[in-house]
Amino acid sequence: MDTFQEATNAEETLDPPDWAEVGALSHRILDDAIAYLKDVRDRPVWRGMPAEVRAFFGAPLPRSPAPAADVYDDVARNLMPYPMGNVHPRFWSWYMGSSNFTGALGDFLAAIQGSNLGGGNHAAGLMDSQVVNWMKEMVGFPTSASGTLVSGGSMANIIGLTVARNVKAGVDVRERGVGAIPRPLRYYASDQVHSCHRKAMELLGLGNRALRRIPTDAGLRIDIAALKAAIAEDRAAGFKPACVIGTAGTVNTGAVDDLQALASVAAEEDLWFHVDGCIGALIAIAPESRSLVAGIERADSIALDPHKWLHAPFEAGCALVRDASAHRNTFAVTPEYLESTPRGLASGEWLHDYGLQTSRGFRALKIWMALKEHGVEKFGRLIDQNIAQARYLTGLIEAEPTLELMAPTTINIVSFRHRLAGASEERLKVLNTEIMLRLQEEGIAALSDTTVQGRHCLRVAIANHRTRRDDLDLVVSEMLRLGREIEAATPA
Repeated sequence: MDTFQEATNAEETLDPPDWAEVGALSHRILDDAIAYLKDVRDRPVWRGMPAEVRAFFGAPLPRSPAPAADVYDDVARNLMPYPMGNVHPRFWSWYMGSSNFTGALGDFLAAIQGSNLGGGNHAAGLMDSQVVNWMKEMVGFPTSASGTLVSGGSMANIIGLTVARNVKAGVDVRERGVGAIPRPLRYYASDQVHSCHRKAMELLGLGNRALRRIPTDAGLRIDIAALKAAIAEDRAAGFKPACVIGTAGTVNTGAVDDLQALASVAAEEDLWFHVDGCIGALIAIAPESRSLVAGIERADSIALDPHKWLHAPFEAGCALVRDASAHRNTFAVTPEYLESTPRGLASGEWLHDYGLQTSRGFRALKIWMALKEHGVEKFGRLIDQNIAQARYLTGLIEAEPTLELMAPTTINIVSFRHRLAGASEERLKVLNTEIMLRLQEEGIAALSDTTVQGRHCLRVAIANHRTRRDDLDLVVSEMLRLGREIEAATPA
């Protein structure tokens, strides 16, 4: 045998030696996956991992191969029974969607097809652009606008705020840097704004102080008069007001800023108008509730999350920018190895010109398949359903003297707590935290906690297509039970 033949025989691959065997395993995995979701209501929302499971994840780097069936057995035994819990109907802890089976199949097929969505002339690129176009239509953006699919809301906000910086800087920031900006830029948002905006300010080289947090009104919406006063004050002090951030659904309470008023202020003051719609932008497709986000269509940029109320499997965010040229000019770089050609693979659009990633996963397929299967109108009804469920829970709380509503319920987030006669704020915090933890540890429900206007409370965020009203009845009754048990066990 010559040297060339020996080298050929020695070549390896990651493809399985027996496709029939891997096919049988794949069918087993699919059957298990169907059962996993079909029976999700019968399992605890969350449960702690025993010591042996934690130890499993400390195993050393595998050096030699193992049968794929054994690998899957490890996953089935040590991973699948211990999820975060957000696919469960009583997961209302942090604001995230609950996934969907068709979307999961889309993620699998995207991985099988293996396309890199940095760009190029191939079907996945066209589907990516199509999904972005659908997002524009959902929120009322013009067809001439641009957009990009990203990892989630934090990155979508960073995209929009970066374009705003470059447009309003007054210099070529890409070439000269932020040190060349003649007057320090100022961004404005409510004091309820998501923490990712601070990260964006730091990342953009503007610093946390560039983001002015404006006080909110009784409904925890940005105070328009206070905003105008802050803008005037900054101009007089030599700063350049650049951008106002409207929040379409705050994390703490779901408050929605007056987007129409903010759009008008931005127009009057020559500011970029960005909307953080990662929680509530998609209310625009909800037939009964869409008026809550009226004005979102006037934004210069919007951040939204298909992995929330479109229930796409993680991760899937989207940034939309009205001015497509400004968007592309903020990020596009064309090195010699990524130049376009008149025909062939490199003749397609370079999608990486609209964001930070050159390599991009095929996020569009899981969104596309679920939208095609169910239609956007059903997703809109599910949003209305969650909002109605939040109002139902609010009614249960208001009817129960032992519970206390802590903020108005605007959309699908309810902030409340268990009362305790004569208790201090610190004692109430201890009680409610203990109730929250026991609900989690007993597998009943997953709630989170937060602080609203200086007072600790619990928080239910209903972004779950599996939730039913009887789940809300259950969590209220269980909270009351736990409150009684904790109070009885506490020394006077």
